[in-house]
Amino acid sequence: MSRNLHVLLFAGLISLGICQPVNATAYDPVSMDPQQPDPAFPPAFHELLIPSHGVLLSGFMLGANGKGPHPTVILLHGYPGNEKNLDLAQSLRRAGYNVLFFHYRGAWGSQGDYSIGQQADDVAAVLGFVRENADRLRVDTQKLSIAGHSMGGFTALRAAARDKEIKCIAGLAAANFEADTSMSEAEKQGYVDYTDQLFMLNNYSGAKLLAEIQENAAAFDVRNLAASFTGRSVLLITGTEDSDVPPEVQARIVAAYEKIPDINLRAELIPGDHAFSVSRIRLQRMVIEWLDGNCR
Repeated sequence: MSRNLHVLLFAGLISLGICQPVNATAYDPVSMDPQQPDPAFPPAFHELLIPSHGVLLSGFMLGANGKGPHPTVILLHGYPGNEKNLDLAQSLRRAGYNVLFFHYRGAWGSQGDYSIGQQADDVAAVLGFVRENADRLRVDTQKLSIAGHSMGGFTALRAAARDKEIKCIAGLAAANFEADTSMSEAEKQGYVDYTDQLFMLNNYSGAKLLAEIQENAAAFDVRNLAASFTGRSVLLITGTEDSDVPPEVQARIVAAYEKIPDINLRAELIPGDHAFSVSRIRLQRMVIEWLDGNCR
């Protein structure tokens, strides 16, 4: 085949849309590495020790590409935190967000004793640290968001309710302790048995967990926080097959928040279990699209 015929055939394939140049593909932060890393301010990894109530929390920040300052997401893990959603963290970083991940007091080597009630206080300490170190970490303090999974979703809502400068809050399979719902004895024993084996939670037990829930019945019901989110954006996502935090838990939170007309609320039900095991890509794209539309 002659060279001229090769050229004519290639031109014909392009005109038919069969052969497309590689750079015609739209950038997808979920599946593609940064196309043009900034030589002066490339993506970065910052190891952090964050003070909280007299002890240190272990954590890190994934720094976004470019000088910034960048919108920043505080990403909270659940109970005890086996699923850390770090695939989501990396995708968020590629989408242009800093992401700060940390372990609560008494969890996974962070100093101090563990307690679910004090997690919102740890988030407040982390937010204070971020604001104090905004220049070094290239953080836009006017664009801070909190996202949490499971118990982290519960904590994200509680922490954001106290901090009116947080404009966007995402709860992924967000847990709740509903004041008007009594646990059966079997459920209580399940909590005790599960918690008593969690060696990564310092000085904690099933008995302490039940005592915290019983002593803070109203405060631990995130439906009661609805009015705190007036003028802010809230995203709630749960899995259709979630047996740990069933879809009806989210439905009851949504029902409470829908009574406040000024909450920009989005609620989604997507395929998957408590860890969204069959919907990881869908989950990431949904969170990024929501953040881009409301929190950037």
